[in-house]
Amino acid sequence: MKFMRNIGKRIYNFYAEGFRTLSPYAKTLWLIILLKLFVMFFILKIFFFRDTYKNRFDGEKEISEHVINQITNTK
Repeated sequence: MKFMRNIGKRIYNFYAEGFRTLSPYAKTLWLIILLKLFVMFFILKIFFFRDTYKNRFDGEKEISEHVINQITNTK
């Protein structure tokens, strides 16, 4: 068990040291990347990708039947 804790600590230290030694430009780029991911996965999901199945169907069984019919029907 001590070996596993040691591995986790070594992995954390590896990445922490890597981010500490980044140039200011690289840190800025990582900040831009993280902000973009936040906007894509949280902000857009909340406002644009609402759960329409819960609004159109009463239960999980109806949702699953609808999805199976949509996948298996070829038009």
